[in-house]
Amino acid sequence: MPELEALEIVKLVNCPETFTPDMRCLMGESPSVQGYFVLAGMNSAGLSFGGGAGKYLAEWMVHGYPSENVWELDLKRFGALQSSRTFLRHRVMEVMPLLYDLKVPRWDFQTGRQLRTSPLYDRLDAQGARWMEKHGFERPKYFVPPDKDLLALEQSKTFYKPDWFDIVESEVKCCKEAVCVIDMSSFTKFEITSTGDQALEVLQYLFSNDLDVPVGHIVHTGMLNQGGGYENDCSIARLSKRSFFMISPTDQQVHCWAWLKKYMPEDSNLILEDVTWKYTALNLIGPRAVDVLSELSYAPMTPDHFPSLFCKEMSVGYANGIRVMSMTHTGEPGFMLYIPIEYALHVYNEVMSVGQKYGIRNAGYYALRSLRIEKFFAFWGQDLNTLTTPLECGRESRVKLDKGMDFIGRDALLQQKQNGVYKRLTMFILDDHDTDLDLWPWWGEPIYRNGQYVGKTTSSAYGYTLERHVCLGFVHNFSEDTGEEQVVTADFINRGEYEIDIAGHRFQAKAKLYPVPSLFTHKRRKDDVELSDLQGK
Repeated sequence: MPELEALEIVKLVNCPETFTPDMRCLMGESPSVQGYFVLAGMNSAGLSFGGGAGKYLAEWMVHGYPSENVWELDLKRFGALQSSRTFLRHRVMEVMPLLYDLKVPRWDFQTGRQLRTSPLYDRLDAQGARWMEKHGFERPKYFVPPDKDLLALEQSKTFYKPDWFDIVESEVKCCKEAVCVIDMSSFTKFEITSTGDQALEVLQYLFSNDLDVPVGHIVHTGMLNQGGGYENDCSIARLSKRSFFMISPTDQQVHCWAWLKKYMPEDSNLILEDVTWKYTALNLIGPRAVDVLSELSYAPMTPDHFPSLFCKEMSVGYANGIRVMSMTHTGEPGFMLYIPIEYALHVYNEVMSVGQKYGIRNAGYYALRSLRIEKFFAFWGQDLNTLTTPLECGRESRVKLDKGMDFIGRDALLQQKQNGVYKRLTMFILDDHDTDLDLWPWWGEPIYRNGQYVGKTTSSAYGYTLERHVCLGFVHNFSEDTGEEQVVTADFINRGEYEIDIAGHRFQAKAKLYPVPSLFTHKRRKDDVELSDLQGK
């Protein structure tokens, strides 16, 4: 624009500016005051964000929801823990220089850390844990072996193959062949109880799956909105006829609480309690997890005695009242242990001591991410959001349209089931991608079908079992004539030739609607594992 060269600055306005702890603006309805909406914290980008932000907030106020997924801007991604004046002062001083900085994948803020930690934090840190932060909670990314150059690893920043590749590979291998422990205490945990059937009735209305199951059973389900989209993706264990234990993603703590309180009736006989801080959660993953837990509990833990998706309070070591669940959030065999915090260190020490002969080691969330993406497990906030329905991501089994009562989103799902879906979550396995030399996919890469753009990836990871990069993403069917969205069928996906665009270079990819557990390599059987080879690694 040549005319700008001759323009003079007539007036310079100097005014205060607002910044947020994560460099994204605040938008949406207050979790504590219904009907009170916020749009603030523009981080010096008010002019560029103003039009779109105003549009989506207006839609939110009028219709009850915006027309696009704006979770990354939602006010409810923060809680009271981020309102400390000292925290905000230190974080904002870090935020301002970062606004125009190039941010590599998986980078983390350095200020405001160690705000929420597991009772095991110091023990894990001493064993080489490197940390990431989620909703103020410190979570282990991976564990650095003693022979690694820690300083070089910390300073490594790249869009290519990261220096932690081999570390995570060894953790994934141990999860597949022996047993690993991942501290997952950051997960949001609620208890819903009642004196009568109120708890079951309200949960049946709020969730898509049937929660009227026998005591001790676990149900994977979605908490949907009126459009059938995911407000939350969670697992619920029925502890008794009138008590339920709900596990949700870490950053759902404020949002999920607000949603439940919004729809739960004012009834003194119905109690909702946030018990996130009461329990340390250990994920015991791998074929040898059953052996470790059997020794510690003096109880048979085989599938015949402890079936999949089952919950039971047990003794582990000297500690009583441990909620043991036969699931791992990865598709691998193992157990989740929800431990009262005063027993956390004891149970961890016992697990690690008994597990030595089975090749046990610590693992982090990077290994968890690789395992879950390889098994085609979608996560809320990454692959699932308020505009994603269970029918669009292959989760029909988690919806019971005929459970005998209405639930939020049921009408929308019935209509979608009749009309068909207009996008479908798909798994992509890169074919001609060189892990060592090529740029890696991280998320947000364009997806092409037969040369035409059809969507973008939502998450990705290297699949150490498949020995290929794996991406998850939604495939759309855009009309070549009008650009309008059309129904996406399994046949439409299966008949296409796909490419993933990584920084302008397209890589061929195989599209799958179901997980491929062993496409390029074969898993070794548990009995063939040379445990001595795993000791000390």
